Amino acid sequence: MQQVIFTGAHGQTLVADVMGEPDGIPVLLAHGGGQTRGAWRGTIRLLSETGFKAVALDLRGHGESAWSPDGRYAIGDFAADLVAVADQLDIRPHLIGASLGGLAGLVAEGEQRSGTFETLTLVDIAPHLDATGVTRVMDFMRAHLDKGFATVEDAAAAVARYAPGKPRSTGSIDGLRRYLRSGSDGRLRWHWDPRFIDGVLLGGAPADSIGTLSRAAANLDLPVHLIRGGMSDMVSDEGLTAFRALVPGAVYTDIAGAGHMVAGDQNDAFSQAAVAFLVANSGSAPAEGRDLARN
Repeated sequence: MQQVIFTGAHGQTLVADVMGEPDGIPVLLAHGGGQTRGAWRGTIRLLSETGFKAVALDLRGHGESAWSPDGRYAIGDFAADLVAVADQLDIRPHLIGASLGGLAGLVAEGEQRSGTFETLTLVDIAPHLDATGVTRVMDFMRAHLDKGFATVEDAAAAVARYAPGKPRSTGSIDGLRRYLRSGSDGRLRWHWDPRFIDGVLLGGAPADSIGTLSRAAANLDLPVHLIRGGMSDMVSDEGLTAFRALVPGAVYTDIAGAGHMVAGDQNDAFSQAAVAFLVANSGSAPAEGRDLARN
């Protein structure tokens, strides 16, 4: 694995981990709001083993990528970055986007420039989202913006309160360190620019954005894969039905035992489903409207 620097739509530095054969078909991975490229560690290994070149990106304002100097964190800004990164790759990439990254990919392909991606995989995200789930995400991300945490264990406790059904372990606490930065006051805060909360959809869709996102979805003209967590509180059955009406040729996979953070909750099942779709749509006709094996 090597670290690669890309240039975003507004000239800012974007950092990515790249794994796989240099001349492999690229797969660009865009994480969810508040995450970093580290969320894809298991997935990029499987992608590289399958022959793809995985490009796991830190979105603007996240991880090691530059913060926007003027606080530009609208969904269109993230989308424009994905278009810019795609242009810096030798081959048109597939796109896997979770939550915020999925919305950015949807807008990039369906609104900003058709033909940017070879395929589009949306991970637990769609134009019509459950309002309760959106509120939970927003409340969690806003909760510790100012004061942060005294220790990593305090941050882990906050995550446990957000997802009470997930087991806690020493490994998960150690992994959480990647998502924290130390401030001048010694407190730990999430490894993202807090200003992005007021400028982006946070993996959710306010009522006035549903129309824009729906139009973008209806404009899609490429193989599309929606992967939903079986325990998702973001994409309801109604949201799924609405999406499938907008994109009737989309492939759908349900990952049992996973919530909104599908790749983190059930990484093996998620990665296998995502890679199977890419293999089926690399140099072959899309499998329209079928469901992959439900895990």
